[in-house]
Amino acid sequence: MSTPLPPFDFDLLRTFIAVVDNASFTRAAERVGRTQSTVSLQIRKLEQNLGRRVFERDGRDFLLTPDGEILLNYARQLLHLADEARSRILEPDVEGNVRLGTPEDFATVYLPDILARFARTHPRVALEVNCNFSSNLLEGFSKGEYDLVLVKREPQGPAGGISVWRDTLVWVSGPKLLLDATRPIPLVLAPAPDVYRKRALAALQAAKREWRIVYTSPSSEGLQAAVRAGLGVTVLSKDMAPEGLMMLGAEHNLPTMPDTEIALYRAPGTLSRAAQLLADHITHSLEIAAGRGNSAT
Repeated sequence: MSTPLPPFDFDLLRTFIAVVDNASFTRAAERVGRTQSTVSLQIRKLEQNLGRRVFERDGRDFLLTPDGEILLNYARQLLHLADEARSRILEPDVEGNVRLGTPEDFATVYLPDILARFARTHPRVALEVNCNFSSNLLEGFSKGEYDLVLVKREPQGPAGGISVWRDTLVWVSGPKLLLDATRPIPLVLAPAPDVYRKRALAALQAAKREWRIVYTSPSSEGLQAAVRAGLGVTVLSKDMAPEGLMMLGAEHNLPTMPDTEIALYRAPGTLSRAAQLLADHITHSLEIAAGRGNSAT
């Protein structure tokens, strides 16, 4: 008769994820409310239970081993399911309205499934979702129009919100467009002060590439339609580029662009329990999605 495998200790898994996300035992200890020595002991206990190393030391850095990479993906899913089950059982009667603002493209690609799972767990919570540009969302947020907003911004750490998604930006065109290296690049962009527009123009200026804006739209669907029609080139998140559009790069003499990030802002003061639960649900769900993306690469 085979010896049963030891069960996972969720407390150890939370500490493991904290170390990965913070790239430091010291910062992980602050996040989980323990001392650095306790965090080290927890990681050692996790490795002993698994019979595998999950970290390798490289100078001052801790790198995930192949087994650690596998564990990270499953650990995020396990803890998310555990939190969801606890909410479903212990807080089934949470109710109220939650006002969420989000960029249109992010809402279209990632949020439907995330929000659907939340609605099933908390059927008495009414979600009011508004899609808009980040600058407009922040303006409304400052006026108290939202409980939570997801916004695109320059990477800046935890200041003013928490980063929940890293955006790798790419140049995209439709199959009908033929780029002429001797002519300015035709651009299809959102209006200022959109962060993708800022990234595109700054990168082209630094590369000394001439450009002209041929089409402007406040709608991501409008921008993509113009690109499909062959009007020009636009900038999209690599993870959100739809099928049918082509990613362009150095072979087309286009410069690379620095990453941006999507951050979650919570209204100051005391959030309703429903809003707190939604914020945690979005954060954990995107952590799982990011983990899957990392494991795939």
